[in-house]
Amino acid sequence: MHRIFTTSVASVYPHYVTKAERKGRTREEVDEVIEWLTGFDATQLQAHLDEGTTFEEFFAAADLNPRSDQITGSVCGVKVQEVEDPLMRQIRYLDKLVDELAKGRPMDKVLRA
Repeated sequence: MHRIFTTSVASVYPHYVTKAERKGRTREEVDEVIEWLTGFDATQLQAHLDEGTTFEEFFAAADLNPRSDQITGSVCGVKVQEVEDPLMRQIRYLDKLVDELAKGRPMDKVLRA
């Protein structure tokens, strides 16, 4: 089992926000990306952050977007669409969406509209 599975989403979330904000994006946009992927609205996301939910618990409770399989490309040199483990692939999806946001992609492209 990967260490990230038992890591709390709350411990990584500030890094997502910082990465986006450094490139002129907002926390609200990060939250929008998370909602698109997981189905968690701002209130539900905040509850997960407050409770210290692990990535494993977070994605187990998520209602993954049916278009998430359209998320392709590399994160840290790994092609997300080739990641074998379903949970690791979902975590990589989230990483990839935040990356795209930080790189300035238009929101409709990030959200596969």
